[in-house]
Amino acid sequence: MSDNQLSQNNKLKAVFEVLRVSTKLGLTSFGGPVAHLGYFHNEYIRRRKWMDERSYADLVALCQFLPGPASSQVGIGIGVMRAGLMGGVAAWIGFTLPSVIALVLFAYLLQGFDIGNAGWIHGLKLVAVAIVAHAVLGMGQKLTPDRNRATIAIIAATVTLLWQTAISQALIIVLAGIIGLFLYKNTKIPELPDIRVPIKRSLAVICLVLFFGLLIILPFLRGITSLQWLPMFDSFYRSGSLVFGGGHVVLPLLEREVVPMGWLSKEDFLAGYGATQAVPGPLFTFAAYLGAIMNGWTGAIIATLGIFLPAFLLVIGALPFWDSLRRKPIIQGALVGVNAAVVGILLAALYDPIWTSSILAPADFALASILFIMLVFWKTPPWVVVITGALGGVIINYI
Repeated sequence: MSDNQLSQNNKLKAVFEVLRVSTKLGLTSFGGPVAHLGYFHNEYIRRRKWMDERSYADLVALCQFLPGPASSQVGIGIGVMRAGLMGGVAAWIGFTLPSVIALVLFAYLLQGFDIGNAGWIHGLKLVAVAIVAHAVLGMGQKLTPDRNRATIAIIAATVTLLWQTAISQALIIVLAGIIGLFLYKNTKIPELPDIRVPIKRSLAVICLVLFFGLLIILPFLRGITSLQWLPMFDSFYRSGSLVFGGGHVVLPLLEREVVPMGWLSKEDFLAGYGATQAVPGPLFTFAAYLGAIMNGWTGAIIATLGIFLPAFLLVIGALPFWDSLRRKPIIQGALVGVNAAVVGILLAALYDPIWTSSILAPADFALASILFIMLVFWKTPPWVVVITGALGGVIINYI
């Protein structure tokens, strides 16, 4: 076998490895985007060491700047760095497809059922408490080791909790970067490991041009053509392109796109949102439910591709430039502050909405503590923690 064949086999093997691991995460990652970052940290960084802690934090910081679903973008970025462009596609498919299938089935079979108050769903919320607490603990120890960075983190958490708007998170990160630039501009930062991004810059530029081009041209094409799928694709693409601040922010955007158009009723919209809380994976897969209600499996595919395409184009467009940028002294100092702010944002999310919507009674706190101990000290596989949490939620529901 030639060296080229061996190289191709190794690349293919890496792609299937990414697909396998991301699919496991897609089946077990409950709790929303912040919890997903905790799951990623545990699986990709702690267990498999596909990336060092600092590079992971830098990738998270980058994806917080970009519009779209941050957790999905982080997963795509890790897949790209592990196995190239196809690795990014595999990471997205693995993490997204399980919840897409589940939500389409909800659209067909479970509409009208009240699943929002099920005990096992409450148990999964408690799993999210343990997962995010684990992430905050691990990232906090490494990214906020001194007084200044710990202070930045606490201020970021405070502002995040007291000023909850779509732009607050982006502004917090920008301000933290400016503060870090001044505080750490003369601090010697340890040598950074290389981030291997097997994407050509020419392809990155094409992706960025395509992102902005589609945002401009799709509404125009929508008005001059009679293609039935184009208005749907345009609505979901625009929603995915303009979301800052997390997956929940996309809900009002989607509601304004689909309900006034008469594509589905407000009651169906809210029923689907309840179903979305019951499945793992990114909240953006809510689009699959909406698409399925509107036009079956075809609609689900169009809506899913439309809402996730902007995230994919932005990640591919930004990554090839990110490693060189983060090595510049001015960027390094800013990233020290940004990474501390990310810890604060995670801490704020641990309290609200995760803690406030999950820890409602002493029994909830007890189960969350057990799950945390299992994850942190017993090193229990996340899927076991998820099952334990679901069963525990059912038991609590009957106490």
